[in-house]
Amino acid sequence: MSTTHFCLIRHGETPWNAEGRLQGHTDIALNSHGQEQATQMAAALKAANFHFDVLYTSDLQRAADTANAIVKLFGKPAVSDKELRERHFGVLQGLKISEAPQAHPKVWKVHLARDLEHDLEGGESISQFASRIKNALERITQDHPGKTICLVSHGGVLDMIYRIITQQALSAQRIASVPNASLNRIAHDGQRWVVEKWADISHLVDDSLDNVDL
Repeated sequence: MSTTHFCLIRHGETPWNAEGRLQGHTDIALNSHGQEQATQMAAALKAANFHFDVLYTSDLQRAADTANAIVKLFGKPAVSDKELRERHFGVLQGLKISEAPQAHPKVWKVHLARDLEHDLEGGESISQFASRIKNALERITQDHPGKTICLVSHGGVLDMIYRIITQQALSAQRIASVPNASLNRIAHDGQRWVVEKWADISHLVDDSLDNVDL
């Protein structure tokens, strides 16, 4: 049976990333550093003679602009998919992680405890988020069997994909680093998932911020 390959990419840096602010569904553009990271990432893929069959991106601007750096170099269009959005963080969205404990102490405590069913007051529970990402991953895999898929999304989404394919408990603390503009490669042989490479930022000139959303 043929193997389906994924190159998962987290978007470049945004002003809110630099501030340690929870973004979620808030549509924040890349900052100048993030734009440079996207350009460096796409150039590295081109230099490595990377070939892919389809390019997917979250519809949020920070991911779409990162994907556009690939579009410009490879000449292939990106498929926008709102199911690849970051988790919605409810009342915590827009707050710095240093502000959230004071602004919403009870919700922040639930967030840190990784309560699977709490929606953070109007957001998305971990269980809901996991179901959305699992369905999207399965759908894309089934639509492109044996192909190579490039997918640009968010730190929380890539962390969730890592949890799903490695069967890490949703309630467990995060173990996978997901830096801005990182390259992460996974594959499915028809029976099981394999992590081939994770959190690769060797193509970036400067340091890259890790994900703080989860």
